[in-house]
Amino acid sequence: MSRPCKNRKIRGKPNSNHFKPAGIPSSNLEEIDLTLPEFEAIRLIYVLNLPQEEASKKMEISQPTLSRILKSAIKKISDAIVNGKSIKINNI
Repeated sequence: MSRPCKNRKIRGKPNSNHFKPAGIPSSNLEEIDLTLPEFEAIRLIYVLNLPQEEASKKMEISQPTLSRILKSAIKKISDAIVNGKSIKINNI
């Protein structure tokens, strides 16, 4: 049995919860789910330019956990951009 996930502090909220390639109907696109912790990690590291140690303190998680969340987010966003998929930000 795996350990339950700890709550992460999310301070930034997305202005939109869905992004898709222009000119393609949503019904024709595969959708990738980005979680709020992944969104927050991207926001703190790449938008606010915080070091991982400081960002992990703001989210109240360890730096290795932040690194895993960030890696997952980057992989999902890259897949969406390269393969023309939509991204949905969920409250998971």
